[in-house]
Amino acid sequence: MKLIPLSSPFSAFALLGLLCLAAPAQAQVFRCAGVAGASTEYINNVIEAKTRGCKRMEGGNVTIFQGAPVPKAKSASANVAAAGPTPSLSAEQKSRDSDSRAILESELKKSEIRLLDQQKEYNNGEPEKQGIEGRNYQRYLDRTAQLKEAITRSQSDIAGIKRELARLPATGG
Repeated sequence: MKLIPLSSPFSAFALLGLLCLAAPAQAQVFRCAGVAGASTEYINNVIEAKTRGCKRMEGGNVTIFQGAPVPKAKSASANVAAAGPTPSLSAEQKSRDSDSRAILESELKKSEIRLLDQQKEYNNGEPEKQGIEGRNYQRYLDRTAQLKEAITRSQSDIAGIKRELARLPATGG
């Protein structure tokens, strides 16, 4: 018997053919009616399928998705409680809200100052050249692009802080 080296094209086809013959046949899938009104079941056991009177599935693959659980109905007392007036804010909650507002307002001031500094340095897209940027124009362009990105980020931060401030309840004073 002569061995064929694996590098030859014939050996690759022979190996592929052997793998195809060794591949197991796909199992049959059966659809069975659920017991006592339960949902439909899919099984691949031939003997169990025959005893239960299941139907063989023909054609494509079967894909089964697990359904989401159905939420239970709320009781009448829970609906009445939810529909009632909202309780007034406690002094502790008002204190937390005012602390949050003070922190957000200080962050807003810092962000606005940072934005003004960045815009001043950016100089409408023509910042002053620094050090080696006079000889290396690409560094100048890179720094200009970074400044523009920083300005955009700062503007986005300021808009986010303003949205958070708008969500807080108005101060009582």
